Amino acid sequence: MMAMFVESGLCSMSGAMGQDIPEGNAIDPESGLPLCALCERPIPPRARQSLHHLVPKLRGGKGGPIVLMHQICHNEIHASASEAELARLWSTPEDLRRHPRLEKFIRWVQKRPADFHSKRPGARRGWRRR
Repeated sequence: MMAMFVESGLCSMSGAMGQDIPEGNAIDPESGLPLCALCERPIPPRARQSLHHLVPKLRGGKGGPIVLMHQICHNEIHASASEAELARLWSTPEDLRRHPRLEKFIRWVQKRPADFHSKRPGARRGWRRR
């Protein structure tokens, strides 16, 4: 999948259907839609979407880089790593895509339509059955 990266300022460029696109997101050249920073699928305007701070705000990321992603992808990131781990180990989209749990999730979600959203998120990290 070939993509062009947005090089203008934060949220200053609009994609197809007038979506604001953060600086760190790529654009699908075929549809003009922004690509999810995690799964790299297009984000249609009707899809649930969210902005993710690459360094959590509570860990010094206030005013730092943000990326647009599907809500399901954003939920999975926060179910997979703590705020401290995100700040220390997983602070770029490339790093996130190398996370063992997220690698498996990405393979799974890439088989779904671009506007897919599950009503049941995966188990939170550290959760144990009793």
